[in-house]
Amino acid sequence: MTVRDLREKYLEIFGEETRSHHKEFLRRRIAWRLQALAEGDLSERARKRAEELANDADLRIRIPRDSARSAARAVRKRSATGRLSPSRDPRLPPPGSFLTRKFKRSNIVVKVLDHGFEYDGRRFKSLSAIAQEVTGSKWNGFAFFALTESTSSQQLGGTNERL
Repeated sequence: MTVRDLREKYLEIFGEETRSHHKEFLRRRIAWRLQALAEGDLSERARKRAEELANDADLRIRIPRDSARSAARAVRKRSATGRLSPSRDPRLPPPGSFLTRKFKRSNIVVKVLDHGFEYDGRRFKSLSAIAQEVTGSKWNGFAFFALTESTSSQQLGGTNERL
């Protein structure tokens, strides 16, 4: 059944709409209700015991304000401030470099940017996206442009240029 079908079945069985869109939850909840209707619900003794337990329990909907504030203060004390800059992949040449590759009689030229790449006048987040654009199939961008940890821009024999 689709989620929509399950929601309709829930309304039919429980007599009220559900806010849930979680398929597995709805499926289990409906199965439980059908079983309870077919084989009988909780015994009266079990209901009374559940009620007693519920009455004895200190139910909290939210944590107390003081606890929340002190917890937030403790986290701030342990936390470092400022932003961590993600480290660049060591296989990538520095920003401003160009990656070139010959593919099916055409030269592919990609400019390395601070955040991403530029190819054919458009920006891309990854080399893999460019490789897929060029070839029409999924490629690992580092493999497509022959960028491995063992090769640096000097070892690639001029395929990477710095301007």
